[in-house]
Amino acid sequence: MDYMEGERDLLRIFIGERDKHNGKPLYHGIVDLLRKHHFAGATVLRGIMGFGASSKLHTDRFDVLSLDMPIVVECVESATNIDAVLPELETMVGGGLITRERVRVVLHRPALPT
Repeated sequence: MDYMEGERDLLRIFIGERDKHNGKPLYHGIVDLLRKHHFAGATVLRGIMGFGASSKLHTDRFDVLSLDMPIVVECVESATNIDAVLPELETMVGGGLITRERVRVVLHRPALPT
């Protein structure tokens, strides 16, 4: 197995929980796309509060409960692999934010056998 090490890119995709792509949650479609392109991994994080370009507040506070919580999809991968999926990601994400930054991978390996 080829393990990552050294300089890589961190891709973050900020979307809403209710965003859809082909009838299913957008974050599912994004993770499916990354798996199809053999990315090393991806994580979907559900936020407890946030707002985007519209400035509409999304929160889990009971008194102002939102049904569209913030979602962040993160992955660390080579610049080449990220470049290959960006055009398709841009067509999938109707509203949101995509960021990218350089990171140094310190450790990447599968879980140890139990």
